[in-house]
Amino acid sequence: MAATATAGAAAPSLPKAEEHMDPRRLIAFFAMVVGMFMAILDIQIVSASLAEIQAGLSAGSDEIGWVQTAYLIAEVIMIPLSGTLARIVSTRVLFSVAAAGFTAASALAATATNIEQMIVYRAIQGFIGGGMIPSVFAAAFTIFPPSKRNVVSPIIGLIATLAPTIGPTVGGYLSHAFSWHWLFLVNVIPGIIVATVTWIFIDFDKPELGLIKKFDWWGLLSMAIFLGSLEYVLEEGNANDWFNDEHIVMGAVAATVAAAVFFYRAFKVDFPVVDLKAFANRNFTFGSLFSFVMGIGLYGLTYLYPLYLGRIRGYDSLMIGETMFVSGLAMFLTAPVAGFLAGRMDPRAMMTIGFAGFAAGTWLMSQMTADWDFWELLVPQILRGCSLMLCMVPINNIALGTLPPARIRNASGLYNLTRNLGGAVGLAVINTILTQRQDFHYARLAEHVEWGNPEAVERMRNIATTFTAHGLDGSTAAVKQLAAMVQQQAAIMSFIDVFVLLTVLFLSMIAGVLMIAKPQGAGPGGGGH
Repeated sequence: MAATATAGAAAPSLPKAEEHMDPRRLIAFFAMVVGMFMAILDIQIVSASLAEIQAGLSAGSDEIGWVQTAYLIAEVIMIPLSGTLARIVSTRVLFSVAAAGFTAASALAATATNIEQMIVYRAIQGFIGGGMIPSVFAAAFTIFPPSKRNVVSPIIGLIATLAPTIGPTVGGYLSHAFSWHWLFLVNVIPGIIVATVTWIFIDFDKPELGLIKKFDWWGLLSMAIFLGSLEYVLEEGNANDWFNDEHIVMGAVAATVAAAVFFYRAFKVDFPVVDLKAFANRNFTFGSLFSFVMGIGLYGLTYLYPLYLGRIRGYDSLMIGETMFVSGLAMFLTAPVAGFLAGRMDPRAMMTIGFAGFAAGTWLMSQMTADWDFWELLVPQILRGCSLMLCMVPINNIALGTLPPARIRNASGLYNLTRNLGGAVGLAVINTILTQRQDFHYARLAEHVEWGNPEAVERMRNIATTFTAHGLDGSTAAVKQLAAMVQQQAAIMSFIDVFVLLTVLFLSMIAGVLMIAKPQGAGPGGGGH
């Protein structure tokens, strides 16, 4: 049966995917890339401007986080499901309907008048938008011949990594120049174009509507509860003191029970909602592991830099966006270089250089002080941007380049899921470390700022004298200022701890790269052997 499926999927795509590229397919592919860019960008473009949305909707500080959480929970359910849906209704129907639905949900989000409406519209937006992302990866590895992959892979790698990186820049600019409504309205015109073009030009595969009779609804329900609960626990855990909160405990129990049901059904039913057999391919398994770590590097650092600039330097969203633009520019300029090297270099060597560059960038950041600004962050950001591209292209090729065409649609959903879960796990761990280590460092530093320390007393006396000279209560102001200085220093030390851990993580990935066998050439691998 698997052989039949492979033949069926390979037949329409492989003969046409020889050296001559059908212009219709090129147009369809680039429209799909724009759709994927919109779906990924939408996460970070909003995260940079949550304060503006909170003010506009009169939402509480504990509610506004759900604007992001609702999107991420819905998206993480759809991403692995998209492969199965593409088989049933065809890539054409799935992608064009997803693009149209995402556009409509974006327009609705711009009309939201309260936080409840916004959360519902964001969940719809995330769920429908999640269907676009894996379809692009699947299309790249089924409709293009192996010889063209060194051009195509950097394009999807660039979009997948550039969109989250420039999100804060675009979001900060839109909310400053116009209003928060434009964070969503900006999707409408490109979304209509993408939905129309993909409906007209996609012809990669045919629907298999008969599969709907075999669809595993229990598998879908268990997967939705498993991934949704897991994402909720990771997103909300640190803010709610992890397992001291009953909702987090309930989420963890639900995720565990649903995971057991999901994995049981995935291996027992004829037509599972997600085909996990792709993990039998060693390259795909390692590629997914590297993708998970790339998720930590991509989303973790996109979170840490703005957090430092906002919390320590006092930057607003537009200033943060302007500072972060360096990473995006570095990626953009490195993409063609990565494509050029991919055809001429052992992918393991490329990944080793990429992970080493990542580690070098995070190690430089571990030397940070409260005075670090654009110029101190310049080299670490360039290293991050270049390293992301040097890693992403070979990881894409290793993970998806040697799978048979019939397996790629499902596998691309799993592959993209690993990157998103890496980001979710990374952010949860980073937030927890920042909170706990800041408390630890504050306690250690506070021990030294006391009356028995002549240096601390002298510093306090100087501050008090300055405030008293301006007619203020010098001693009270001095205590407050000294406490704030200790708090800031503790925060910086917690940032340094995170960057040291990230350095160790990326260096350990080099050992992982050395453990994988050299991938076969793209020629035989891409042919579905």
